[in-house]
Amino acid sequence: MSGLPGIDFPGLGTGLVILRDDGKVLLYRRMKAPEAEHWNIVGGKIDHFEHSADAARREAEEETGLSIGHIDFLCIAEEMVEADRQHWVSLIYVTRDYSGEPQLTEPDKLSDMGWFDLDDLPQPLSIFSKTAFRHLTR
Repeated sequence: MSGLPGIDFPGLGTGLVILRDDGKVLLYRRMKAPEAEHWNIVGGKIDHFEHSADAARREAEEETGLSIGHIDFLCIAEEMVEADRQHWVSLIYVTRDYSGEPQLTEPDKLSDMGWFDLDDLPQPLSIFSKTAFRHLTR
């Protein structure tokens, strides 16, 4: 299949909710579509023949500089952003098992980061993040 995932056909992605012991979540602000300027959990595309959990860990480590340990499956999220003409389906995971201090390691893709209380999240929040947080509180 030729074309661009998410644009010419639905893309397959993954994301990781990273939680601190105090219940705060790590979020980054996206610079590119879909949902540029929205706050989002870390994540990205799943490579061909890469397990979604491995992709979630890889993307999180690339984007944060953290070392990620055990992760658990949380939910599936589907995002159709009409304004960006993009359609993504993502497998979302969650972890509290990490080491290191998060950094902005991809400043060409992400402009800001921080730890946020789930009751006081920055806005606007991405569709993936909203879906993940709904599943966290169940």
